[in-house]
Amino acid sequence: MSGAGTRRGEFELIAALFAPLSKGAPGALGLTDDAALIDVAPGCSLVTTVDTVIAGVHFRSDDPPDLIARKALRVNLSDLAAKGAKPVGFLHALALNDGIDDAFLERYAAGLAADVTEFGVPLLGGDTTSGPGPLSITITAFGVVEKGKALLRSGARRGDVLCVSGTIGDGALGLACLNHDLEISTVLSDELVARYELPQPRLAAGRALAGLATACLDVSDGLVADVGHLCAASGLAAVIGRYTLPLSAGARSAVEQDARWWDEILGGGDDYELAFSIPPDRLADLQSIASRLKLPLTPIGTLTPGQGVTVIADGKPCALERTGYRHR
Repeated sequence: MSGAGTRRGEFELIAALFAPLSKGAPGALGLTDDAALIDVAPGCSLVTTVDTVIAGVHFRSDDPPDLIARKALRVNLSDLAAKGAKPVGFLHALALNDGIDDAFLERYAAGLAADVTEFGVPLLGGDTTSGPGPLSITITAFGVVEKGKALLRSGARRGDVLCVSGTIGDGALGLACLNHDLEISTVLSDELVARYELPQPRLAAGRALAGLATACLDVSDGLVADVGHLCAASGLAAVIGRYTLPLSAGARSAVEQDARWWDEILGGGDDYELAFSIPPDRLADLQSIASRLKLPLTPIGTLTPGQGVTVIADGKPCALERTGYRHR
């Protein structure tokens, strides 16, 4: 990530690399002011979320700059997806250091630009500073949802079916491949690494689940930990069947090689899939949405009275060494 190339000043950097990303958002004022103006349609709620990612903690220092930028944005879009919201823009704060040159930032901005276009989410403003610490990126994303229709963590009911989107465990296993802890075929390894480096925020799924899901969140810290957050907010417990989890070919290869990889699948995090609850009589509606979106939406367990999350395999609870990422 370090380099000894040229380094633009703050305002030159903003004008050259980041102001073009505000195109299509008049309220961003071309990033020439200290604030942005956001119009919210009548009958809509503004949804806001913020995440900070730090080199050496949330991404590897030698990850490609364009993928660092895209992941930093996508983890915020994933939070909007979990609310059923449509993204409308984001704020972007960078804490740089003397080892980051213009060549790095040009690749970084190109990655950000790719996702601005892909998701139709313009840059509204931000801040750039520098210091002795590692590269730090803070993104605040904004979305809109019909008033009263936002998906929350707290609405699950006893007897609801617990479900997830996509496949679980790929992000954590992708990092294990990058760190040479997991050795599988190159094709499968590359697929897992791609899931780690470039998560897919399930925005369409989140909006489709509005009115169906009783509770929802995204899986960032690990499936067991995040389902635990949903349970705590809803005052319930969850029972998950380990063998009901939707796995990619790479994840299946990992657990066939060594059962210890189940801990990473259940607790490793970096999935950015949705975990949500629905009434048991709405499963047909769920599969209709899955078919329309061409995205697996898989029942994996049930919500019951009590507290905590229990994972069942071969008819008995599993002992888990890792249940999720802890921020401190």
